[in-house]
Amino acid sequence: MAGGISVHAVDVAHGRPALGLRVAIWRVAPDRILLAEGQLGADGTLQAPVVKGDGVTAGEYEVLFHIGEFFGANAQTKFLTTVPFRFAIDKVEEHFHLPLKFTPWGYSIFRGA
Repeated sequence: MAGGISVHAVDVAHGRPALGLRVAIWRVAPDRILLAEGQLGADGTLQAPVVKGDGVTAGEYEVLFHIGEFFGANAQTKFLTTVPFRFAIDKVEEHFHLPLKFTPWGYSIFRGA
């Protein structure tokens, strides 16, 4: 079985997990398939079968973080809308954890452990 793809997002502007942030995980190559979509829970993670490897094959992936929606009408500024992150998986047995730290003005994302 594949290692899976997980995300963990933290709103560092307010110092808390990104409860309610909408996230979509796509395989974009060799064909475009939506693997998971939903809102992050109280711990800032997405609970979906893709986390355990369901549907993960070798290819190119994209995770979309809908940050503009997250901050909504109460945001001090309208700057970030949707943050895309593309990466490749060739070793499907490995787990790919993607920690996202963000504010209304910027973000950092990387492959975590």
